[in-house]
Amino acid sequence: MSVALPEAPVAAGPLAGRVVLVVGAHGGLGEAAALACVQAGATPVLLGRKVPRLNRLHDRLQAAGGAPVLYPLDLEGASPDDYADLAARIEAAFGRLDGVLHVAAHFSGLTPLEHTDPAAFARALHVNLTARWWLTQACLPLLRRADDSAVVFAIDDRARSSGAYWGGYGVAQAGLEALVRMLHAELSRSPVRVSGLQPPPMRTSLRARAHVEEDDRIARDPGDVAAACITLLAPEGAAHRGQIWSPSSGLSA
Repeated sequence: MSVALPEAPVAAGPLAGRVVLVVGAHGGLGEAAALACVQAGATPVLLGRKVPRLNRLHDRLQAAGGAPVLYPLDLEGASPDDYADLAARIEAAFGRLDGVLHVAAHFSGLTPLEHTDPAAFARALHVNLTARWWLTQACLPLLRRADDSAVVFAIDDRARSSGAYWGGYGVAQAGLEALVRMLHAELSRSPVRVSGLQPPPMRTSLRARAHVEEDDRIARDPGDVAAACITLLAPEGAAHRGQIWSPSSGLSA
């Protein structure tokens, strides 16, 4: 698979000239964040496993004036070597990487731990935690070469996801919080900023697996949350370095 080198977008903005890898780009928040990246002046690399949806998103972003690049990859089956190849291809195409936004997630539904299929538990831990770290680890050398770069992990609210029946997904969310704090401690003197984004409840397919629509009136549109992703990816995100940021109070209605 090759990554073509496009023309960089000319739009000014808080991410002008930056290259941002959006992991889980064809999901609800991923798609909204990818569009926000284009509007903020960045070149997004769109990573996801569903090629038709990636293609539709690519066309949408091009119509909005962006120059996105597609990178189909399934986090469940990808190996550390696959992530090293991803980083090498981004370096060959752009010579830089300024941000990684992790919004890919796997959640099959609420199930008692006692009755959870072992393979399903392992899959949830891997996609939501291990694969995120493998990918980040592969990209760190390139991120370190930027004057200012950011790694942002979307993390579900522990008050909800640590409750009964959330299974491997809930365990992975707790692990992500630990990963953010640990990685921040190790990279605090480097150009790489690490932070977590705890979005408010959003109307997404993942949330629909745990909440029926009639009881889900508090859920927000993912587009309302996309600006928070840009904040953490942009230089102003330094204010939230090492933190798990919950921007709910600052979101527009």
